[in-house]
Amino acid sequence: MGAQGGGRVFLFLYSDDFWRDYGALQARGVTFREPPRQEPYGTVAVFEDLYGNRWDLVQPSRDDA
Repeated sequence: MGAQGGGRVFLFLYSDDFWRDYGALQARGVTFREPPRQEPYGTVAVFEDLYGNRWDLVQPSRDDA
């Protein structure tokens, strides 16, 4: 079922190389809902899967790893 999170992020994909994975997902046509941003906990960008569920692609900061 789609949009299970009610329009909010509720799924998380953790990465050890944000920019590699961000580029690979973009190359495969994944829709990002915002540009990447730096947060205190790491680098993050929101994307949607084929069913409208929102995910965070996250690379935790070294302090949080």
